[in-house]
Amino acid sequence: MNLIKKIEDHKTLELLKAANEITLQEHGGTLTLERAIFLSWWCDKGDCAFCYMSSQKSRISDPARARRNVQSILAEAELVRRIGWNVEFLSGGYGSFTTSEIKNISQRIYDITGKPVWLNVGITRELEEYGEEIRGITGAVETANPDLHKRICPSKPLEDIEVMLDTAGELGFKKAITIILGLGETPEDLKYLFDLIGDLGINRVIFYSLNPHKDTPYENFSQPASLYYAGMMAATRIKFPELEIIAGTWIDNLANIGPLILSGANGLTKFPLFKMFGTSHGRRVEEEVKWAGRKLKGTFTDMDRLSNGENISPEVEPFIKRYIDKCLRNK
Repeated sequence: MNLIKKIEDHKTLELLKAANEITLQEHGGTLTLERAIFLSWWCDKGDCAFCYMSSQKSRISDPARARRNVQSILAEAELVRRIGWNVEFLSGGYGSFTTSEIKNISQRIYDITGKPVWLNVGITRELEEYGEEIRGITGAVETANPDLHKRICPSKPLEDIEVMLDTAGELGFKKAITIILGLGETPEDLKYLFDLIGDLGINRVIFYSLNPHKDTPYENFSQPASLYYAGMMAATRIKFPELEIIAGTWIDNLANIGPLILSGANGLTKFPLFKMFGTSHGRRVEEEVKWAGRKLKGTFTDMDRLSNGENISPEVEPFIKRYIDKCLRNK
């Protein structure tokens, strides 16, 4: 099957059918909910053309003030555990936390959830510092087309990401990459993505669609068409049946969920959790999963599970209560 030509000829539905069959055969019918936990809203690089953090650099006079309180991070991890979600990865801009601080936070989250975490904290040469608290390393590739990548992410060379992921594999960590669709790539660029996945032995790909942010070069761009997004993801599933695929969508694009599941998604991400949990938007997510013929691991609506957990520490409890109160207000 010529996957690229199928997309170019607008035969996406054929790809979805094949991708769905492969997914059910290789991975079963259970779908996870994933939550990226951010460590900071600051990035020392601050020049990725699409990124919200690039619009913040000139506005933040003291980067330390953009760091999240560690107790807040741990509270979020505990609530994710309670509702049956996964921590997608820990994410933070360059220069926000040191390696030893990230290791400590990761260990504490591992202690809370019982699961080692994925990291997405930029290109680092200090992977030897991590241990059992880390499951895998994520490279923020965003687009695998090398020329487009140089223009969009000038301070994150693809070559450096590849070296980091090679090192991660040698140390026994799993390897993931992030891809954003709608940055100006074309179906032909799948050849770069496929080569990257195959050459590096990638275990997991997280797809997102462009979310245009104010004061960035993509401010006036549109999000990619839903079936284009689905087709690109379905082609990847067909090419790599065993790959773990996580699909990101936004609160204003919940209708994308069904097609993305049929395109091969193992999990869903990019939701504003504490704004959506227990609301009609949360119920909509669960409905999309049901009508796609999948069983959801975790919940987006069971309010009782928010309070169903043991105390972690006196320092963390006020933050847990604050998050729960926020969910109750939005209900």
